Amino acid sequence: MYTTKKCSEVKVNIIEITDFDAKELDIYARLKEAELLNGFGKNGGIFIAESPKVIERALDFGCVPISVLIEHKHINGEGKPILERCGEIPIYTAEFDVLTKLTGFKLTRGMLCAMHRPEMKSVNEICSGAKRIAILENVMNPTNVGAIFRSAAALGIDGVLLTKGCSNPLYRRAIRVSMGTIFQVPWTFFDPDDNWPEDGMTTMKNLGFKTAAMALTDNSVSIDNEQLMSEEKLAIILGTEGEGLLNETIENCDYTVKIPMSHGVDSLNVAAASAVAFWQLGCK
Repeated sequence: MYTTKKCSEVKVNIIEITDFDAKELDIYARLKEAELLNGFGKNGGIFIAESPKVIERALDFGCVPISVLIEHKHINGEGKPILERCGEIPIYTAEFDVLTKLTGFKLTRGMLCAMHRPEMKSVNEICSGAKRIAILENVMNPTNVGAIFRSAAALGIDGVLLTKGCSNPLYRRAIRVSMGTIFQVPWTFFDPDDNWPEDGMTTMKNLGFKTAAMALTDNSVSIDNEQLMSEEKLAIILGTEGEGLLNETIENCDYTVKIPMSHGVDSLNVAAASAVAFWQLGCK
């Protein structure tokens, strides 16, 4: 059933979900996130934003909405300001239990929005004018990626670069954990055809950045090292969960940096380590 209703002074297209198999619902119910990001829409794909706050930040960034999936009660509640910004795109709606059955998970604040993937910037564009850059090496857990972005936004990081082995920040869980801050901190992937770390490290040095590997080695300096903190342009490199940074990455960095810890603890989760590093080394 298709109806057009008014939300405040703006017309919105409210579509009551009656057919779970409708092709229009594939992006919410049947297609995997990797398929959405890599195979649909302009600029290389589609992503799903979850919750009014996250959708609002994506809209502020300039992302173009395709459709919305929303619980009935939020149409004239928390979702109303968002719907008013979305024009006359399809607004699919049902009760909470129906939406949970359709998507396979409980919607945060009862709202999802499918959006066109934004066009990726180049590494040079991300680094232009930046003083502090975070580089993520093969960080594969979307939760950690989202948490790192949230810390980066809060603690003075100008941009984030990711190697091709990282989880995409546009995965729904990464976006949700970041609270939409992936739309506030500029980011991109290194060219997938480049060899990491050789080509990536060369690029950063050519752009005038000193590089700091977050790793515990015999040559590590403390994170509060005065020379480290005084560097005009610094790239802070964080490694994958468990194994940490590649040995080759560590060997090619200007600094190897440790976080002093107590009680015999020798490492932190990469998201926790990023928060400490950004607080100490980020732009003040």
